[in-house]
Amino acid sequence: MHFVDAKGILTGNGGRYGMNIYRGCTHGCIYCDSRSKCYQFTHPFEDIEVKQNAPELLEKALRAKRKKCMIGTGAMSDPYMHCEEELKLTRKCLEIIRDNEFGLAIQTKSDRILRDIDLLSEINGSAKCVVQMTLTTYDDDLCRILEPNVCNTKRRIEVLQKMRESGIPTIVWLTPILPFINDTEENVTAILNECVRVGVKGIIDFGMGLTLRDGDREYFYAALDKHFPGMKERYIRQYGNAYELPSPNAKELMKLFQRICKDNGIISDPNECFKYMQELPEKYSQMSLFDMHLTGK
Repeated sequence: MHFVDAKGILTGNGGRYGMNIYRGCTHGCIYCDSRSKCYQFTHPFEDIEVKQNAPELLEKALRAKRKKCMIGTGAMSDPYMHCEEELKLTRKCLEIIRDNEFGLAIQTKSDRILRDIDLLSEINGSAKCVVQMTLTTYDDDLCRILEPNVCNTKRRIEVLQKMRESGIPTIVWLTPILPFINDTEENVTAILNECVRVGVKGIIDFGMGLTLRDGDREYFYAALDKHFPGMKERYIRQYGNAYELPSPNAKELMKLFQRICKDNGIISDPNECFKYMQELPEKYSQMSLFDMHLTGK
């Protein structure tokens, strides 16, 4: 990793702001879109760029805002990579968000987030906190191939359960669904049933497939050659050089997804999920464990 002094930390406008404390990632997910050339990385992806002045920049930015809003993080780089154990920059930023009474929408694949559940609960008590987890495969052996350097899906489900027990709402990203790899009814059903069990607020899926861009595609295809011999050629025959790669089972899987979500009161429209994560009501009260028991949420 290497350290830089960033010029700014928040991006966005109109009450919607996001931040990335780190650039790059060490999780090693074979499908990672953030590797794409369009993001113009000037350093190796695993050589994490650390914005060492992120807490100071965030403090200054939040103090300058007249209206409280939600602050998002984790969309481009996971805030709980290995380096966070030592650097604790994410934790310092959470403390600043809490102290300034802003809301938080945080996305990760790592159980390291449990270290900060005290801060997440405090933010949720005074403003609003939404924790997002990505779930792609219920098969632990497959998970070790697709997402080799981060905790498996069953551990992430345990994280979602612990968030529920603390009254913190959760959103699951059911994406990507890789054609011919994890695009089965058995896999999707197993994940959705667990989402129901741990009472997630919403699930985001963009159509049961994945997207590939230059930079991302080459890394993904190299992983296919290593772990799934002959699969790269199958992808090329099926999709050519397309950006969007829908599963051949997309229609059936989407019906399954929408039915289970509807039957269990889970938000399934991505726009509604984003709206929920971006809204910070003037009076937001933490969901009590009693209320969750009554509603199943």
